[in-house]
Amino acid sequence: MPHSDQILTAQQVRDAEQLLIEAGETVGSLMQTAGRGAAEWVWRLAARHRVTVLCGPGNNGGDGYVIAETLRERGGNVAVVVGGEPSTAACREARARYQGPVLDVGEAPHGEVLVDCLFGTGLTRPLSPQHAGALADLAALHPRRVAVDLPSGVQADSGMVLNDGLPAYDLTLALGAWKFAHFLMPAAARMGRLQRVGIGLAAVTGAATAIGRPVARAPAADAHKYKRGLLAVVSGAMPGAAVLASVGAQGAGAGYVKLFAESKRSVPMDVVVEQGPLTEVLTDDRNAAILVGPGLGRDASARERLAIALADPVPVVLDADALVLLGSRQLAERQAVTIATPHEGEFVALERAFGLDGVGTRPERARALALASGMIVVAKGPDTLIADPEGRLACASRASSWLSTAGTGDVLAGIIASRVASGVDAFEAACQGVWLHGEAARLCPPAFTAGQLAQAVPAALAACL
Repeated sequence: MPHSDQILTAQQVRDAEQLLIEAGETVGSLMQTAGRGAAEWVWRLAARHRVTVLCGPGNNGGDGYVIAETLRERGGNVAVVVGGEPSTAACREARARYQGPVLDVGEAPHGEVLVDCLFGTGLTRPLSPQHAGALADLAALHPRRVAVDLPSGVQADSGMVLNDGLPAYDLTLALGAWKFAHFLMPAAARMGRLQRVGIGLAAVTGAATAIGRPVARAPAADAHKYKRGLLAVVSGAMPGAAVLASVGAQGAGAGYVKLFAESKRSVPMDVVVEQGPLTEVLTDDRNAAILVGPGLGRDASARERLAIALADPVPVVLDADALVLLGSRQLAERQAVTIATPHEGEFVALERAFGLDGVGTRPERARALALASGMIVVAKGPDTLIADPEGRLACASRASSWLSTAGTGDVLAGIIASRVASGVDAFEAACQGVWLHGEAARLCPPAFTAGQLAQAVPAALAACL
């Protein structure tokens, strides 16, 4: 795992920084590294326009003083607004080094860019009315806003927004490592563009990872459709959803997508439809993976189809109705990998089915469900994350909000199932599928349909070759 991809809790950040200190760094030297690195990004945004840096009393405020002094040394037009007298030795040292103007909160300077260094990763309680008011007033006087480490008023591990009315930002600079709040709602919606500023943290065992662009390869010179993977898609009462999943799957790498449906009506010509008994389709030893759930229904026939799919000794991707019908006993004898792709409502239903209380942050809940069920869990939504029973966890960057339309989840399930069928490790396939889904959305015009999204998947895959 590249160190730049790791996502750390607040405690993991403190522990990683302590290792650097034990190796010879100081809090002050780390502050200089972080602040100067952050100043590079502020300079790119502001150049010589007026910059106001709001500095809090702790080490996040110290980072702000370093940023301000770095900009001043370059000839930038910068002023510091003091949001509290320095309370740490490193912050006091950084303030002493700053040679530019220092203003009180009440002076409310105008400027082009506001840099929020009031509070960072360690915040666990709401901002005081004085701090919240000062931040809101300054944000209103600056058309562009940069958050250093995290926006003030955000809880690092949960992504909770601790105050109402906090400003939105154009850029958020993660110091040292990504935090969960950079990926989790509601906080992530306020952060604008994300950039990481390295300070030399080592890799942390067991850390979560940020999902990046996958690396894909063209089929081998001697490939044929079965070598590239046969994916069986099980349809049901509402076949349109399974068709969407099949079209998405076709563009994501599998060599052969076979749809089990009762009718070929409204199915694209290049999607193979199998109308025989499901037991025959799913005992084909050439199957590389099975997708069941989109449009499945919830009647007795749907339950039977789900049971037959889970009896096949190949990876199975479960989505939509299959997740509502699923119970713990249905997985008791299963040996092959199972991937679940629930939205929040289905996630809660799965927690009940596997005896979980639903307590904790979103990452904690996803890990708990993966462990209890033995499945790889793709908790989809505006802040999608992936957990597996071994404790691995990955978070996706924000994708297009235009994905909030019917059928896009069916396309995601098809993409993931296709990556599994093509031979990719199941956890990695889930990560790749989420990235491809987001990239396909980026390539689509606004207000796209699920069908347009499915058609954009090949172009998204091409970006990985």
